[in-house]
Amino acid sequence: MKFAIFGQNYQGNTEEIVLEVIKILNENNIEIIIEEKFKNSFKNISSNITSFESHEELDHSVNVLISIGGDGTILRAITYVRDKNIPIVGINTGRLGFLATVQIENINLLLNKVINKDFTISKRSLLNLQCTPRNPDLVDLNFALNEVTVSRKDSTSMITIETYLNGEYLTSYWADGLIISTPTGSTGYSLSCGGPVLMPDVNSLVITPIAPHNLNARPLVIPDNTEIELKVTGREEQYLVSLDSRITSVTNETLLKINKTSFQVNMIEFQDEGFLKTIRKKLLWGEDRRN
Repeated sequence: MKFAIFGQNYQGNTEEIVLEVIKILNENNIEIIIEEKFKNSFKNISSNITSFESHEELDHSVNVLISIGGDGTILRAITYVRDKNIPIVGINTGRLGFLATVQIENINLLLNKVINKDFTISKRSLLNLQCTPRNPDLVDLNFALNEVTVSRKDSTSMITIETYLNGEYLTSYWADGLIISTPTGSTGYSLSCGGPVLMPDVNSLVITPIAPHNLNARPLVIPDNTEIELKVTGREEQYLVSLDSRITSVTNETLLKINKTSFQVNMIEFQDEGFLKTIRKKLLWGEDRRN
């Protein structure tokens, strides 16, 4: 078996966690490959362990990618996995951890479950973004696991987002921005802007306005086979487009076309760490002091 490791080193105990992961994998004769920048941020990682720099160096010989960090780290990890169907498991060294569900105290137990294939796969949909005229920042990395967002840039003025669904006009949102969210992203930015929580396997997307001035504009759930077209206008010449944590500037009148990607990302889940338990634990879902 062969495991890849990707992560971000922003916690004081990250190296200790990485060394523990390597120790467990070595004990089980697992071949290891570590993302180069992550590997070089530590002093005590063996130089004998192979490293990789780009997604092209990960192939179908990799059985699992271990992401060490928070949910943002997993969002970056998918840029390496892409359409290769490599399952991802996240070790949470961040704060919330909706996607990175392995807690530090459970590393040994849950990694051994991964090695023994004692897990299930949760297939997560992604969004694809096409831009006319062409934007060089949106050619190679033009997909998102959580959401595609448009928002104002160098102004406190609102922008107008003309929105079409399968070619039919929906409305023009007058707002600070607009979020197109997958079920995975429904517990992120969309939720903080008043959007609904979707189960990960629901075949839907959510359109959530950011601080809309049209008070009757509410989050809208649509089928995930819908083609969404957006045209943004405003007082400034440019506005922002973000795909998960990646941001670029786009000029006024640019046409954005958003579809579900042809591939999905495989997230590893454990029986005792499923989505329902996660929203109860992380969002205190339905918690009431009276009961």
